[in-house]
Amino acid sequence: MGPTGSGKTTFVNTASESELEIGHNLTSCTEYVQMSQVITFKGRKVTLVDTPGFDDTNKSDTDILRNIALWLATTYEAGLKLSGVIYMHRIMDVRVNGVTRRNFKLFRDLCGETALVNVVIVTTRWDVVTPEEGERRERELATGDQFFKPALDKGARMVRYEGTRASAHAVLDLLLNARPQPLKIQKELVDEQKSLDETAAAASLGKELAEQNARLRVEIAALREEM
Repeated sequence: MGPTGSGKTTFVNTASESELEIGHNLTSCTEYVQMSQVITFKGRKVTLVDTPGFDDTNKSDTDILRNIALWLATTYEAGLKLSGVIYMHRIMDVRVNGVTRRNFKLFRDLCGETALVNVVIVTTRWDVVTPEEGERRERELATGDQFFKPALDKGARMVRYEGTRASAHAVLDLLLNARPQPLKIQKELVDEQKSLDETAAAASLGKELAEQNARLRVEIAALREEM
């Protein structure tokens, strides 16, 4: 998972030698959940799952959440559990804006606190920053309460992806022997029989949309006064 343009599909293709369609220039080609071909990694059968970002160019965040939630609920009900979740973030981003923080908050609400031990935050695009700049941003992400620190404090890990198959497989290796456990949204939808609107992730998304609408109304009112 991760924002559009963070390299999710490229990572999946590199790790699994699949040929999922890749977007360019921050335009997403991943409108639905996609699964890689099955690979054998250290004697285990592994399938990677590629999801659209919550800032997708073709669908609303609500539609994206519904697509991801449907896939997660269906597979969980069928007895399939995730060994881990990879969240991708571009280290080249100069600053983490409100959209980026919101996306990661939504991701955390989707996973839940207990599943964070099976989360690996993967930073990408190290090839376009100097080592010093990349390390500075990495420290900010790891130590900032508004960034990844709360998840890291709950057991998540953060590693670098260098664009190679060996680097991708090193990420998979971190999750290969993890104890599979359901994500919060899977338990909410299947075990607790909640509707999507009642889940923590949907509530987080709804709150953000309400705040955006409130800010928009204030801005419109201010413009009217100036006219």
